[in-house]
Amino acid sequence: MDNSIILIAGGVLLGLVVGFIIAKTIEKGNASKLIRDAKRSAASILKEATNEGETIKKDKILQAKEKFIELKAEHEKVILTRDKKMAEAEKRTRDKESQISSELSKNKKLNTEIENKIKEYDHMQEILEKRQQELDKLHKSQVEQLEVISSLSAEDAKAQLVESLKGEAKNDAMAYIQNALEEAKLTAEQDAKKVIINTIQRIGTEEAVDNCVSVFNIESDDVKGRIIGREGRNIRALEAATGVEIIVDDTPEAIILSCFDSVRREIARLSLHKLVTDGRIHPARIEEVVKKTKKQIDQEIIEVGKRTVIDLGIHNLNPELIKVVGRMKYRSSYGQNLLQHSREVAKLCGVMAAELGLNPKLAKRAGLLHDIGKVPDAETDMETPHAILGMQWAEKYGEKAEVCNAIGAHHDEIEMKSLLAPIVQVCDAISGARPGARRQVLDSYIQRLKDLEDIAFGFQGVKKAYAIQAGRELRVIVESEKVDDQRAAELSFNISQKIQTDMTYPGQVKITVIRETRAVNIAK
Repeated sequence: MDNSIILIAGGVLLGLVVGFIIAKTIEKGNASKLIRDAKRSAASILKEATNEGETIKKDKILQAKEKFIELKAEHEKVILTRDKKMAEAEKRTRDKESQISSELSKNKKLNTEIENKIKEYDHMQEILEKRQQELDKLHKSQVEQLEVISSLSAEDAKAQLVESLKGEAKNDAMAYIQNALEEAKLTAEQDAKKVIINTIQRIGTEEAVDNCVSVFNIESDDVKGRIIGREGRNIRALEAATGVEIIVDDTPEAIILSCFDSVRREIARLSLHKLVTDGRIHPARIEEVVKKTKKQIDQEIIEVGKRTVIDLGIHNLNPELIKVVGRMKYRSSYGQNLLQHSREVAKLCGVMAAELGLNPKLAKRAGLLHDIGKVPDAETDMETPHAILGMQWAEKYGEKAEVCNAIGAHHDEIEMKSLLAPIVQVCDAISGARPGARRQVLDSYIQRLKDLEDIAFGFQGVKKAYAIQAGRELRVIVESEKVDDQRAAELSFNISQKIQTDMTYPGQVKITVIRETRAVNIAK
């Protein structure tokens, strides 16, 4: 049993060895076959690569030859073009040479002719000099003979002749001047009247006197109660914000706005219109609407100024002067609207300057700006005459010297230095002298109201001051932080004493000092 197992194991082992040897032999044969196949593939690849390289080489050589032929053709073409240009240049050069040669021959001929003429001229000049010398000798001999005959020297005779001519010329000149003066006296006044009448006829406009009262129409009397508010708080807030007295009386469907300052009156009218249209009328809303309306009026002032200068054909006017021109719409002079007056004066000046042969555009410019001193800022010294103030503004904003002089001299505050000044003065008088153009008492009335407000502003702590009720009441709004209740009473008394001392006025003036304290918080 054991021997059989050993034999089996030995047979198995021998079989494994023989199988291993056979496998190795087969594997070696396969490897050698693979090597032969790889060598054959490599040889074929090398052969194909060699053939492909030869083909590429031939293609590149052919491409190079074609490129060479192409470049050669282009080069020959460039050479032909250059040769053609050179031939044309040579032809032009030959033509110019022939032309220059012909011109040189002409110049030589002209030079020869000029030389001959110069010789002839020199010969003629010699002959003339000889004849001049002979004439001088003859003239000298004749003068000597005349001196002997008249027993006077040539200088004495000349002096007598000059004196006689002077006398005759002087008499003739005096007679001519006298005749000219008499003719001018007869025709100057007539011509001046003709120019003025023609100018007035061409610039005819309607006139209307500005009032100090505006009427605000309402749909029903129920709106009056809403405008007045509880215990009058709405109307007081509106009066404090605008400085305009609001009169609510028994007049049906109407509220009266009274103020000498037409800007304030227009702000109050527009604000009241917005409030009534919106329906929300209370103190906070009133202040908000008044602020927006003031900004709207400021913008409208600029637009009015621009439209005015465009209508009159005035260019390159400083923006600050355009604002001043716009503010004229809300100012009046003796009841006459200042912008309408200035526009009319500008047109009159333009027509009159054209009639007299002057610059009409410059005359229009001076006529439009002649009363800008009547529209002062709050900080301007009110004591300065408006003509001088307007001239200073015009100089500040770069206007020409003729325009500045015409503005400053139209009321004879300064000397007139150009013809524009009397034209502006005359046209200003024509515009103001129209029937119904001005109301003389209005200027003094407005000045009195301004003086009342200026007196209030002269005290410390005064924030706003408004003269209302035709100057019979002065409302003064003070800063609550600087003025307490006791100081407010003292301020009212001091202002009344100052008005009594410095001003002359009919009746009584009521001084109302308003001190308001607010506490405002915002809930978020």
